[in-house]
Amino acid sequence: MTRPASRQRLPAVLWPLMFGNVVIGMGVMVVAGLLNEIRSDLSVSVTTAGHLISASALLVCLGAPLLAMLVARWDRRRLLVGSLLWYALFHALAALAPGFDALLTSRVLAMVSAAVFTPQAAACIGQLVPEHQRGRGITFVFLGWSVASVLGTPLGAWIGGTFGWRWTMGLMALLSLVAALWLHARMPRGVVPPPLSASAWRQTLLSPTLMLTLSITVVSAAGQFVFFSYMAPYVADRFGLGAAALSSLLLVYGLCGFIGNAAVSRWIDRIGPPRAMAWALGGIALGMGLVGLTSSFNAMVLAIVPWGLGVFASNSSQQARLVNLAPVLAPASIALNTSAMYAGQAIGAGSGGWLIQAAGITSLPTAGCIGLICALGLSLWAGRQARRHPVPGQP
Repeated sequence: MTRPASRQRLPAVLWPLMFGNVVIGMGVMVVAGLLNEIRSDLSVSVTTAGHLISASALLVCLGAPLLAMLVARWDRRRLLVGSLLWYALFHALAALAPGFDALLTSRVLAMVSAAVFTPQAAACIGQLVPEHQRGRGITFVFLGWSVASVLGTPLGAWIGGTFGWRWTMGLMALLSLVAALWLHARMPRGVVPPPLSASAWRQTLLSPTLMLTLSITVVSAAGQFVFFSYMAPYVADRFGLGAAALSSLLLVYGLCGFIGNAAVSRWIDRIGPPRAMAWALGGIALGMGLVGLTSSFNAMVLAIVPWGLGVFASNSSQQARLVNLAPVLAPASIALNTSAMYAGQAIGAGSGGWLIQAAGITSLPTAGCIGLICALGLSLWAGRQARRHPVPGQP
């Protein structure tokens, strides 16, 4: 008896692709949990340590679309395995960095892999799974980022606080090597997705509706990372707590993110991506606003729940929104959305460092809340724009 399509097993190659995203996601997010240890060990200010986040995010923002064009005709087995080996190399060098400048250089170069792996892994799924399983395949591979948030980032922060941040970087190098070897063993040769056409890029960049929608990603990411980038020093300076407390906070945040993403996946087709996006952005704004009002760590843990529920839900809703607005242009708009996300992270981390110097670290949650309210306003405006001026040439 043949299994229904929804219950058929996904190809085994998706497991190492998903694990690759776990490793990439953990490497991207874990530095925010290590800032206290890094600034103490290397004798730099919290603002200077924040450059590890802003500079890396800026590289991914600029590099993702450029690298997508550069590697368009590369065999994906060689490309994805190579990007994980690159990630392993520069995390190993980061673990051995003698000073902050060497660490920053290693960190920025490692992020080349983040600019390559996740978007290119998604791009090749269409050639690895049957058409009726593509939706499940993409969701499964992107599950790696949720796993990184729930387990990887809190674990990395705990290891950094207990044994030192260099051990976390060493762990990242080891996990990257394992992911590369696993993917090399499972990924078939000759997988080369069709490249995006110049006309698709042009039509996407010249669409006011799509550009307005993508601006939501920039503002939302900036609002979140103005505070998330400095959560470790915030917890230390505000409550006098260390790595164990931070790890528990990140665990709650990650679990809520997982639950929120599962909920939006279940309901998004019923309520529509714009409404799901509004609820998610509203939850993040509420959470950040409540964090700014808390006077104890336990209250902060409770306050962060609505933020966590909205964080991955907003990402999923935004991608679904872009696909619905212009299915034909989805490869280009999703690639630009990745750049927009990292642009927002760079802006947020940079702005957060400036705010710490200008107004103190306690100003960050309120600043983030204001940013998310602006993102919500943009989202509502973009919904009206899409109804009045739909993207031309779409089915």
